[in-house]
Amino acid sequence: MMYHRLRVTRVIEETPDAHSLVLSVPPDLAPTFAYRPGQYLTLRVPHSHGIAARCYSLSSSPYTETDLKITVKRVPDGPASNWICDHIRVGAALELMPPAGTFTPASLDDDLLLLAGGSGITPVMSIIKAVLAGGRGRLALVYANRDQGSVIFAAELAALSEQHRDRLSVIHWLDSERGTPEPATLATLITPWAGREAYVCGPAPFVAVAHDTLQRAGVPANRIRVERFEVEERRSADDRDATLEVELDGQTHRLPWPAGARLLDVLIAAGLNAPFSCRQGHCGACACRLLDGQVDLVHNEILEEEDFAEGYTLACQAVARSEQVSVTYY
Repeated sequence: MMYHRLRVTRVIEETPDAHSLVLSVPPDLAPTFAYRPGQYLTLRVPHSHGIAARCYSLSSSPYTETDLKITVKRVPDGPASNWICDHIRVGAALELMPPAGTFTPASLDDDLLLLAGGSGITPVMSIIKAVLAGGRGRLALVYANRDQGSVIFAAELAALSEQHRDRLSVIHWLDSERGTPEPATLATLITPWAGREAYVCGPAPFVAVAHDTLQRAGVPANRIRVERFEVEERRSADDRDATLEVELDGQTHRLPWPAGARLLDVLIAAGLNAPFSCRQGHCGACACRLLDGQVDLVHNEILEEEDFAEGYTLACQAVARSEQVSVTYY
């Protein structure tokens, strides 16, 4: 995939820590940036080591908006999110890949149960607007935040729930009032909708609680869809700068691999057409073989011991643990 330049036409301060960027799509790129609700865009942003690739979910809906909208929430010490919130203004041109991702409903006519934590509301909002405008499905949303001031899209959610009282139920969970969500407590809230397919999005701790909650409520594992919002990489004591050698598309490339960066981000930032899909460590589309060196996986739900024995690793989750790393996609 290649990057395309899109112009920012509007910057919306959703909360003090979250900004939405509205992006205009030129007519000739309209087919390229056609998307399904729940998908994301990969954005190139400046990094201390050059350019980094970051994924941000679309909060717009193809059924209600002509322009694209991504929503970015600041992460403490997060280089990408803070750079976007501090520097992007109307008129800026951003380099983005076409939409990707599988966190999207098969039908807009299905009844859904949605659980979101913090900025995890972003793709969920896209799904909500799409279902209400383009389908017949009924929706129940449980949305967890630190406090009232942290609720992204608060006014928009209120307006939608008022407009679609018979199809959209919204329950806000505020830590400041109820404490941190726990499975036993959340399970009682979602019981009326436990028969629906569930979509969960948010930081890893929230996803773990939500998943446990759904299991307690009797939702089958094959009816739980998850999108994790991982925290931006920060250096740890084990992180180290490395040199990467990668065999891809018939060529061998040598690239600097900054400490703490994911392998897939390194490849995308270098303009290489590496395969990927979910970027969450649970689909295997980005799998490659480790020929030399050592890596750690931040998250893994797909590879098993026999895969590791054959040298396979996940580019979207791999962090360098040796000064020289060599991988191949053959």
